[in-house]
Amino acid sequence: MASTQTLDPPGLARRGLSALLTNQRFGLAVVIVLLFVVFGLINPQFFNQQFVVFPLLRDASVIVVVGLAQMCALSIGQMNLAVGPMAAVGAMAAGATFQFLQFPLALGVVVGLIAGAATGLLTGAVIVWSRVNAFIVTLAMSFALLGLVTIVYTTFAENAAFSAVPPELAFWRTGSLNDLCIAGACGPRAVPVIVIPAAIVCMLVQFFFARTAKGREVLATGSNFRAAKLSGIQADRSVLIAHTMSGALAALAGIMLAASTGSFSAAIGSEFLIASFVAPILGGTLLTGGVVSVLGTVFGALVSLIIRAGLLVAGAGFEVLNIALGIVLLLALSLQRIQGIRQRRQGPARVTVSAAPKNGEES
Repeated sequence: MASTQTLDPPGLARRGLSALLTNQRFGLAVVIVLLFVVFGLINPQFFNQQFVVFPLLRDASVIVVVGLAQMCALSIGQMNLAVGPMAAVGAMAAGATFQFLQFPLALGVVVGLIAGAATGLLTGAVIVWSRVNAFIVTLAMSFALLGLVTIVYTTFAENAAFSAVPPELAFWRTGSLNDLCIAGACGPRAVPVIVIPAAIVCMLVQFFFARTAKGREVLATGSNFRAAKLSGIQADRSVLIAHTMSGALAALAGIMLAASTGSFSAAIGSEFLIASFVAPILGGTLLTGGVVSVLGTVFGALVSLIIRAGLLVAGAGFEVLNIALGIVLLLALSLQRIQGIRQRRQGPARVTVSAAPKNGEES
């Protein structure tokens, strides 16, 4: 006769506390608070809203979006080494419509997103058709797109940049939530308005992976490609979806960066690659696929940028910043490896493919 084990309320409380303390996102939230306190104690200027907090959140908005772009590729157990050039293509397409067609901001952004999605779709199609490793395909795509962007800017743009931009773009560069008032209530001056599109994107990506059948199929494909195909999932289509989303989000990040700097140039996205990996991996997204975390990506981006801002305020050089970023990425990968070893030691979990996607998403 089978027996059931029940836990008394104190046992449930201890179990809940243990789960909270071992939750990676909770740990990142604690790290964010501690970093703010430590850097603030080292130099009180770290709390300066205008020169530190505002630029930090503006940069975080861009890095979160490019982190989500990489997360989409990681969701199927692949990677996108072309996120930077894809961001440059999206910004270039939008900037060209502003320069030569005088498109309004919204329409130019749509054109940029379509260009990014098209490059992502092309990348996914090459991977599906050729069966070549995504690392090789995206690396080749990175060089090809970089060459294309350079040719376009040197041929059609003066000083390798599109200078004609919509006047409303200045609001997205310098505006804060304090400029948006509802019934006389205004937001904080330290939060830039560019946070709004980043927040909307986070909610849409979270909804896709957690609430839609296609999102769960993408995660199932990342968990086990062959098992997903055997269960009736169109795994190749999931690869196309993931890379199309990755390209579109990379393009959006490029447009947001151009908006925040006020320049549509060939340099857009040149520093995206490492940051795109740090944010999702630090947040709990698995390199092997099948598990993603939107909230973790947000926290991961904040941790890396707070460290960067704190070191800059402390007077550290860019060499120190690169070393710190490399250490953060190494620690994130090491933590992921340790968690995998612990899970294997606890014994293999029996999970059906249909159930795997539901457990794969970490909000």
